[in-house]
Amino acid sequence: MPAEACSCPEQICVQGDGGSNSKNHRFDAKNYWESQRYAFQGLRLILKNERNFRIQVLSAFAVIAAGLLFGISHRDWVTLFVVMAIVLVSEAFNSVIEAICDTISKDYRITIQYAKDVSAGAVMVSAIVSLIAGVIIFSPYVWEMVINLV
Repeated sequence: MPAEACSCPEQICVQGDGGSNSKNHRFDAKNYWESQRYAFQGLRLILKNERNFRIQVLSAFAVIAAGLLFGISHRDWVTLFVVMAIVLVSEAFNSVIEAICDTISKDYRITIQYAKDVSAGAVMVSAIVSLIAGVIIFSPYVWEMVINLV
């Protein structure tokens, strides 16, 4: 797309070949293993740069430790891993949305604030649902442990 067709005032648009696939091929993986390297690089970057993601990973490890301690059922393990994955994936998407918004403009824009707030809200919803699921899953195990102690 010609520079004058870019709708962003900062002129950050990537020029394509004009064809139906104007994807930026600069970072395309040459093979499967290179794509995996990019994926691990992404995990390393989010762990390095995003405090909330690190907190959520530590929380996931604490939940795994509690699951091992209580000897939870196979079904409970599946449920826990699904909700933990949803929280981590929503946090990753939130980080991506924030990075894209910051790339578009550092200035205050109501639409950028909206995108950031909504994506943060999605993370909050997933975290609350995972907390509720954790309480539902662990309550019987904790209750049984308390009964056995008394």
